[in-house]
Amino acid sequence: MAKLIEDKDFLEYVVKALVGKPEEVKVTRSIDERGVLLTLKVDPTDMGYVIGRSGQTARSLRTLLRMVGAKNNARVNLKIYEPEGFQRPTSRRSIPEIKKEETDLDL
Repeated sequence: MAKLIEDKDFLEYVVKALVGKPEEVKVTRSIDERGVLLTLKVDPTDMGYVIGRSGQTARSLRTLLRMVGAKNNARVNLKIYEPEGFQRPTSRRSIPEIKKEETDLDL
């Protein structure tokens, strides 16, 4: 029979492979009425690696955790801890660049 994968160990393994400071990765596991809650804490400089472009990496991590939870007959949720005062960088596309064009119109 195949050994069941622990959700906490799985998340630590994957995130440590993604970030630049794997020693700063900490995962806490708690159980509540909604199922298992995994809280992920990483170094603030590694937040971009965990969240990914447009949140795609975080979404993928949540999908993988749902699969691990289904194998273990549990509902697994992921919360990514954001430190106090942490501001998400805005993408270049969301800030319109203002360019002044000088045109001479002779009417």
